[in-house]
Amino acid sequence: MTVWDRPEPPNRPAPLDRERIVAAALALADEGGLEAVSLRKVAARLDAGPMRLYRYIATKEELFDLMVDAVQAEILPEERPGDWREVLRTLAHRTRRAALRHEWLADLLGGRPALGPHGLALSESTLSALDGLTDIDTAMRAVETVSSYYIGAIRREITNLRAERATGLSKREWQRSRGPHLTRALDTGRFPALSRAVREAADVDPETSFATGLDWVLDAVSAKLLPPPA
Repeated sequence: MTVWDRPEPPNRPAPLDRERIVAAALALADEGGLEAVSLRKVAARLDAGPMRLYRYIATKEELFDLMVDAVQAEILPEERPGDWREVLRTLAHRTRRAALRHEWLADLLGGRPALGPHGLALSESTLSALDGLTDIDTAMRAVETVSSYYIGAIRREITNLRAERATGLSKREWQRSRGPHLTRALDTGRFPALSRAVREAADVDPETSFATGLDWVLDAVSAKLLPPPA
């Protein structure tokens, strides 16, 4: 039985419900990451006894499920986008923006299927956009392919942001600090392809890189869904 299958207990002796519990957990996670979240800390934030929370949520994993579903409500677009490409593109970009607001989300993306109401609504919206274009197995592989790209890209971006904060150095400052070592390595001539990339490749911002890679993945998926006529 999931947390959504269990009814909430009465609001006594003081007002408390899952919505307030999840809001407090979200605030803790936004401030200090998932490691800052526990039922004890959430109870303290709400000025409630920890045992009261167990009447609403049985485990920390259930709390994480509720937190993810709350953020998925932010990801759901108010209006359905146009064709299947726009649906998947919108999902990817809205997930990225949600993860930048709630960095802890990157640690939970790509786990078990989300079974909360907003997670199910996202899945329904995504799969229905592909309905009629292909068989269900191909549609599932298409969604998995696109989500694998944006989940990986989001995790990499969040990891870089965390590393930047941990070192106290911006990307350019870090590059300058490691520059002499990299220059010596490249000057050996052992890494010609890497040398060219370092010296000639354009330095693009994360959003541009994300959007470009996403378009390439969507192009590849499109070729499978809509193969050219023989």
